Amino acid sequence: MSGDRSGLSVTSFAKVNRDLRVLGKRADGYHELDTVFQSIDLFDTLNFSEGEEGEGAEEDVSLTIEGNAAGQLAADSSNLILRAAHVLREKFAVRRGARIHLSKKIPIGGGLGGGSSNAASALRGLVSLWKLSPADAELHELAASLGSDVPFFLLGGRARGRGRGEILTPLPDGPEEWLLLVFPPFSLSTAEVYARVKARALTGSPSATKVSGSETGGGPERNDLERAAESLRGELRRIRSALAGAGARSARLSGSGSTVFGTFGTKEEASRAMASLEGIGNETKARMAIVKTVSRAEFARRAAPVRLVQRG
Repeated sequence: MSGDRSGLSVTSFAKVNRDLRVLGKRADGYHELDTVFQSIDLFDTLNFSEGEEGEGAEEDVSLTIEGNAAGQLAADSSNLILRAAHVLREKFAVRRGARIHLSKKIPIGGGLGGGSSNAASALRGLVSLWKLSPADAELHELAASLGSDVPFFLLGGRARGRGRGEILTPLPDGPEEWLLLVFPPFSLSTAEVYARVKARALTGSPSATKVSGSETGGGPERNDLERAAESLRGELRRIRSALAGAGARSARLSGSGSTVFGTFGTKEEASRAMASLEGIGNETKARMAIVKTVSRAEFARRAAPVRLVQRG
């Protein structure tokens, strides 16, 4: 018997993009974006337990995966969770290891930010496990080095993302809404979608006045990646149309897809829409789920590391 070993658990929430504008192509090859992120109540769970003292070798941090992506995600150095552990150890000269277990529910390649969320949750969990005290700016910098969306998952709620999405402005939480998520049985390559976007080259700083609607989360919502994604998979257009026909206040692609979502004022409205979309679901072999939006305060409370005791 090895005895009891302390550990902790972190909830890793998904997001949707309520609005996404492509302002142009930057000199570094990325696209300049103005987007509104919104946390939703669909999540993975990461469990952490302590490793052993020793030299800071990468193999001292291990990852296991279960759930709907167990056969699709590699538990190697390409995984954002292990990359997050690596940059944190390098930054703070950590000499402890960790055992990490991911229970996966967020679809891969669905535009819901699952990988980015897992990376942010790994940073948050390992900071607690290893008893580190980084400044907020340091953690944000590490998050941004892992991916454009990762910093948002340190903040949660609703926020405007500019630049590549990493320049964040918190926005007021809107009224709680219910979302009907439609998951087609395929993912989309972000690079492939962006390759089909006809964006002008940026020669200077983009004007903030062009996207005033996304500044408050108000105004007509749109996603400038929809046309490109729908040119790759026509099913996405049919799903969006079906959601709009079922009474959704807004029917959008999330990020670069492939998840499509409709927003509703009540769970009952979302449930009725889900029932009415049974035909399109059967036709496209899509799965559906109903979730609610998550406020910044709820995100901070529920995404905080929770201490637990693991029997060893």
